[in-house]
Amino acid sequence: MCILGTIFKLWVGVCFVVTLLIFYPFICITLFRKSWRRFSFPINVVWSWAMRLLTFVHVWRLKSQPLPKGPILIVANHTSYFDIFLMYSMMPHHRFLFMGKSEILSYPLLKTFFKYLNIPVFRNNKIKSAKSFIQAKRAIEEGWSIVLFPEGGIPDNVKPKMIPFKDGAFKLAKSAKIPIVAVTFLDNYHIFSEPTQFDYAHPGISRVEIHPLVSVEMCDNSTEKELSNYVFELIEKPLRERGLLKNN
Repeated sequence: MCILGTIFKLWVGVCFVVTLLIFYPFICITLFRKSWRRFSFPINVVWSWAMRLLTFVHVWRLKSQPLPKGPILIVANHTSYFDIFLMYSMMPHHRFLFMGKSEILSYPLLKTFFKYLNIPVFRNNKIKSAKSFIQAKRAIEEGWSIVLFPEGGIPDNVKPKMIPFKDGAFKLAKSAKIPIVAVTFLDNYHIFSEPTQFDYAHPGISRVEIHPLVSVEMCDNSTEKELSNYVFELIEKPLRERGLLKNN
């Protein structure tokens, strides 16, 4: 199985590089003017669909809630790079930006996408972190939603067990006065695990639950820690109910 998993990971890598080279020129065009940045989103949606089709990964929404028209904060558990790929085609009519760790800026080609189309977070620099927060609020004012993985990255623990959330996402929701949509990915941790590890990986079905909206009123009436704990429970509950945490 490890051999087959490694072959699949190599295939995913080939698909990623090839599609990146195909879509790269179109993405770069959207960087010429700030007003053109919104056109990058449908390109990323098509890229997401291309990756899903080429890697034979089907998204099955176990639960899905209607999303409001205005900006929202989307938070999800993070166990795989597929979480990022799939998000665009899961929510193709709700344009968003990712907030993520600045370490992504060290990756060739991805640096351009992430620096100019998303919001890097410099966790070890308070001044730069504050600027990222201001940048996110400005993007929300311009009509963008924000996607955050409040665990702060892909945990090193036995997946899909989650680690405590950082409070930054919930500080943003309260400050910007936007609702929160919580998302649970149930299968991505074994569909595509850490690329450098020689372990099980495979095409298949990625089950997703999109939870009921956490209203602006609830955000206003809760502390950041209370919101963090509440959303953590929302996201973890399907993992627990389906027995995915029984060995953790």
